[in-house]
Amino acid sequence: MPTRDGRKLHALVLPGPHESGLGAASLPTVVFEAGAAATRSSWALVQPAVGTWTRAIVYDRAGLGRSPADPTSRTMRRMADDLTDLLDHFGPGPYVLVGHSAGGPLVRLAAADRLDRIRGLVLVDPSDEGADILFSPLFRRAERAAIAVNLLLARLRLLGVVYRSAAAPLPEEARLDMKRDGFSVGLVKAHRAQARTFLDELATFRNTPPALGDVPITLISGALPGNGMNQSTRHAANASHAASAAKSPHGKHVIALNSGHYVPLTDPALIAEEIRLLATSPPPEKPGDA
Repeated sequence: MPTRDGRKLHALVLPGPHESGLGAASLPTVVFEAGAAATRSSWALVQPAVGTWTRAIVYDRAGLGRSPADPTSRTMRRMADDLTDLLDHFGPGPYVLVGHSAGGPLVRLAAADRLDRIRGLVLVDPSDEGADILFSPLFRRAERAAIAVNLLLARLRLLGVVYRSAAAPLPEEARLDMKRDGFSVGLVKAHRAQARTFLDELATFRNTPPALGDVPITLISGALPGNGMNQSTRHAANASHAASAAKSPHGKHVIALNSGHYVPLTDPALIAEEIRLLATSPPPEKPGDA
């Protein structure tokens, strides 16, 4: 699908059934946004489950997976604009946007651009401006170091070996896709370009968060440490998620008991069910509806 400036983004679409007992005509399209260095394949256990009852779309951000690199700076605003272009391409909505990790702030920003077509958001262990640790000098140094190591591993063709266990739960086709285009030098460079401004932009959400009105929001937190998070940072992340859910007029906080950070790989059925519950619930009434 095209972007407004003539680039191309690769998307994979499951059209959903023509009819279903859930009222298919009124069901929203579900669009998934992956984490910082993840491709569409990271949703391979969730998208098919959602695709049994409605249209479900995954895509690769520029420079990730099968989408060509973007020659312009990969700010959060530009990435959200790409998502907005994708939604424009696939129709007027309504949409449920699902974002994992760094994809959480991106779907919030894109949703705020056109609230009229957003049925709701499902944020899966999202990067949250309420988590102070994200803005500490130690975290930033650790992130830069991790990206540098991953770039070296990609150049040595060892990145896929290191992260092989992460891809293990995926279906065979998705594992092959990830092996082919999920551990490349280009992907790590795209991650590095995103990371240059991401945390600074996320910090601005503390004073001026995306205005989401009464859009229903479900936040799903992992319960377990690991994946770079110790018990203390896990507790802090979950506290920030709970606080964000409480701020929303229609917020919900859910704990994925089997998961650390990579909830789409370890609790896919939970995510799929929370998407279904949100998507099939009546939209909140607006003033004057009654």
